[in-house]
Amino acid sequence: MTKIAIIGGHGKVALHLARLLRADGHDVSSLIRNPEHAADVSATGATPVVADVENLTTDQLATALAGHDAVVWSAGAGGGSADRTYAVDRDAAIRSINAAAQTGIYRYIMVSYKGSRADHGASPDDGMFAYYEAKAAADDYLRATSLSWTILGPSALTLDVATGAITVGSDASGTTSRENVALVAAAVLANDNTVGKFIEFTDGDVPIIDAIAG
Repeated sequence: MTKIAIIGGHGKVALHLARLLRADGHDVSSLIRNPEHAADVSATGATPVVADVENLTTDQLATALAGHDAVVWSAGAGGGSADRTYAVDRDAAIRSINAAAQTGIYRYIMVSYKGSRADHGASPDDGMFAYYEAKAAADDYLRATSLSWTILGPSALTLDVATGAITVGSDASGTTSRENVALVAAAVLANDNTVGKFIEFTDGDVPIIDAIAG
């Protein structure tokens, strides 16, 4: 059994992931901002932990994460103001990375997006500019650490039922079901060969285990 913390625990990907990890016998803590979401988290078998990562310090995050073996970042501001996007998707994510290192957690999975990079090419007038900037900054910060990191880059997300199969690569086109993202995250946690990798993917035709093995 491994003890895994999911940050952003009420998100659709996170709820799917919690169910998968619990079914595999792992102990899961899901960090949530809103205490009204605790029942939804408990229904997955995970333990809800009320922790507003946007406003917690690194030390406070380290306290919340202490005792876990791995962290999955699946949080996000979900649009809205650029200031809040930077506060959550960049600043809070970076604090969580520092907190993981501070408390001795070395396995860290970042759920990002396909195409995440500093030279994303979007104009500052683009409504997604702050998101692209924030994710690139957090991803690059994670890459520069000594953590055993993996960054997931799914394409545009859907509510489709998981196929259990993906296509890996920056040139793959299409969408990705949130359930497939959860399946990939669970598979990555079980596969140390994915450490130090940025895995960009879409729904496809290669079984997930085989796809990430490559």
